[in-house]
Amino acid sequence: MNHQTIDDRNTALTIEDFAALRENLHEQRLFRREQLQQLSAEANAVPERQGAAHIEVRVRLAATARMVLTDVEAALDRMDQGRYGACHLCRGPIARERLMIVPQARYCTRCQQVREAYR
Repeated sequence: MNHQTIDDRNTALTIEDFAALRENLHEQRLFRREQLQQLSAEANAVPERQGAAHIEVRVRLAATARMVLTDVEAALDRMDQGRYGACHLCRGPIARERLMIVPQARYCTRCQQVREAYR
């Protein structure tokens, strides 16, 4: 009989979960690197024909892609160091459901809400 508590089921990652999350992060890293290469290539292709709005959108997309790529690479580093799934603020576990949705999450839901409230 399984005696896991509800909290354990909500936070504990199985080996399969961990493998799926690592694969997801690798796919995200590849996608973001390709996105940045494409945006860079677009920037070099006939820039004088691009309007200011198009350039601004491309700059914002590139900034977001770099930010997500940094978060993804940091999550992969935490996996390699055995620190994946622990909140950076309270040091408690990040819920499994949260990691399945946002595998690069650095904070548990509660700490993330606190951070966003003070922005």
